[in-house]
Amino acid sequence: MSTIFSKIINGEIPSYKIAENDKFVAFLDAMPLVKGHTLVVPKKEIDLIFDLDSEDYKELWAFTQEIAKQIKKAIACKRVGVAVVGLEVPHAHIHLVPLNTVDDLNFKNVRKVFTPEEYKEIQESITKA
Repeated sequence: MSTIFSKIINGEIPSYKIAENDKFVAFLDAMPLVKGHTLVVPKKEIDLIFDLDSEDYKELWAFTQEIAKQIKKAIACKRVGVAVVGLEVPHAHIHLVPLNTVDDLNFKNVRKVFTPEEYKEIQESITKA
């Protein structure tokens, strides 16, 4: 099951990585709801987040927590929202979305478009936080 996320993880598709370790990677969403919308993905190819073994599941959320803290420091927002939807790509992933209103986490919203320079600036602001 090679997904677009597997291709990002393997370096076959470029991305704006926020953080990475041996099990997980976080990168900016290519079709973000808002500035700073980040995806956290296990490197293991697995469709459903609840199919991760218990230890990997706990570690994924610990990694996600650290990324959310970085986003909160870097992006002006009231809080960082979390969503696990998993319908778009059959590879487990967590959405971290900077929120100022509840509507910021509405997946029916028109997605934002950023230039490569803007993505790089967002990436750098989060990685430095």
